[in-house]
Amino acid sequence: MIYEVSHTTQVEYKAQVRLARFNLRLQPVPWPGQTVRDFRLSVDPAPASMLTRQVGYPVNVTRAVIDEPLHELTIKSSFTVNVGDEMFDMPPADLLVADVAQRALALQDVGGTSPCSYLYNSPLVPGSAEIGRWAGDILGRDVPALKSALTLARRIQQQFAYDAEATETDTPIAQAFAMRRGVCQDFTHVLISALRWFGLPAAYASGYLRTLPPPGQPRLVGVDAMHAWAMLWCGPQRGWVGIDPTNGCMTGSDHIFVALGRDYSDVAPIDGVFIGEGTQRLTTSVDVIPLEA
Repeated sequence: MIYEVSHTTQVEYKAQVRLARFNLRLQPVPWPGQTVRDFRLSVDPAPASMLTRQVGYPVNVTRAVIDEPLHELTIKSSFTVNVGDEMFDMPPADLLVADVAQRALALQDVGGTSPCSYLYNSPLVPGSAEIGRWAGDILGRDVPALKSALTLARRIQQQFAYDAEATETDTPIAQAFAMRRGVCQDFTHVLISALRWFGLPAAYASGYLRTLPPPGQPRLVGVDAMHAWAMLWCGPQRGWVGIDPTNGCMTGSDHIFVALGRDYSDVAPIDGVFIGEGTQRLTTSVDVIPLEA
């Protein structure tokens, strides 16, 4: 499936700010099963400098520096992507949890896509015995890793309510878990926490999701959003497989991959610092437009 993706972020500051430094993580990294072309990124007002590089994890970070005072900021990115279906098939052999954990620990590679980097606690996903107990009737050493992880994702879909007002980007995972409410970020953190508790390498993927209007209704413009899902390393033969707890499914051709990290803090689309005071208002508009199958 071929898509045209556009993403606009506007930040309005109540009072003038200056010396703004931003990290933008909007340019997709190369990933098996999809091809990206014609990526474009613009920032208004124009930065004094803007440099893009890939950091330790599979994340492209654009660092933008704006020296002039500003009241508002507009960031626009766009690209065309071809997402294939072949990478989303269920593997012929699903290794047991104990086997996946053992093979991950045995690897010597510590690169950005190595499962070793995603076995342990991270800033937004600390270890949680409570989440481990909650997942314990599904996950265990002697159960199929991928099948069990997908079952757990479907439990999250069934037991948690999607509520954009319930949490913020810095809401602790324990609070979101206790409420059984939140957004894709929260659900993904819960799934990652459970998988890591049982020794499985689990990562946080950011990207986009094609959304479909109700039958008979026209597609609305600007209503799509960035999405998040978990990636489970299923052994050296199959590698990384995407699991979407918000929708209780494996990732498919509707999922567009942008970046991979330990949790949201590694792949946040925008963060940074500035000198100033007062509040700020951020609005986002995303379009994921299918061009052809």
